[in-house]
Amino acid sequence: MRIGTFDLGRNLQIGIISDDGVRHLPRADGWPKTMVDWIMSAEEMNVRYQSSKDSMNISSIDEETLVAPIPKLLGNVMCLGKNYAAHAEETAGAGSTASVEAGYPLVFTKGTNTINGPYGNIPYDQSVSSEIDWEVELAVIIGRECVNVDVDDALSCVFGYTVLNDISARDIQYRHKQFYLGKSLDGSCPMGPWIVTSNEIVDPQCLDIKCWVNGELMQESNTSDQIYTVAETISMFSKGHTLFPGDVIATGTPAGVGFVRKPPRFLVPGDVLESEVEGIGRMRNVVGN
Repeated sequence: MRIGTFDLGRNLQIGIISDDGVRHLPRADGWPKTMVDWIMSAEEMNVRYQSSKDSMNISSIDEETLVAPIPKLLGNVMCLGKNYAAHAEETAGAGSTASVEAGYPLVFTKGTNTINGPYGNIPYDQSVSSEIDWEVELAVIIGRECVNVDVDDALSCVFGYTVLNDISARDIQYRHKQFYLGKSLDGSCPMGPWIVTSNEIVDPQCLDIKCWVNGELMQESNTSDQIYTVAETISMFSKGHTLFPGDVIATGTPAGVGFVRKPPRFLVPGDVLESEVEGIGRMRNVVGN
């Protein structure tokens, strides 16, 4: 199932996307008003939807109305750094000072202020940063409250997957010992275009992942290159740290980011950034307010 959040003018509304369009759920009669509401009662809602969908109106998908699947997170986006082997190698060659201890991934968070839609503009303010970089990622949406999860059980905690771009201000990121500020500029986390439920992603470790800038392919890899699998990542984040329905985990970016290029390349106003994960969809974000 593909499930998204739409801004229909007066309010946000959940929509179920199919090949023939979208069925918007009414904000009444007990239907969920938010994506987190749906996630928390997903099994019940799925049964109800399957029995009701034939009587629902089908509309064409208007990309301008699609917003981030979860527009307001309860907590920060949890992220892994250097989680693709080729990306870890390219950053080491570029002189990155952020180290990764053997057996322990590099972790950081992005603030809730960063959430942006799959077709939203990415804010740009040269007085704040002139080194805005791209990082396409597979993102995990947690489906139930869990803590101290074993690797073998971790995928059962997943509601679904979406596409995310970890927009990074490199000059700010490497100016500080922590990544938070460089990763948390307003609007620096476009997500979407929707969530694909976990039953439709048979194996999250064999998905092609790509990123383009102005039509030029910048990143092309497969999640099989991840050092820590999705299951291992969920297990790691859950150790003594409760995960809640609607929490978002970004699983790292592949090789091909801008700051390692010679010369380095960064996003500028007017650039068109496209981010895609196989089986989920593609986002399109223009740089500049």
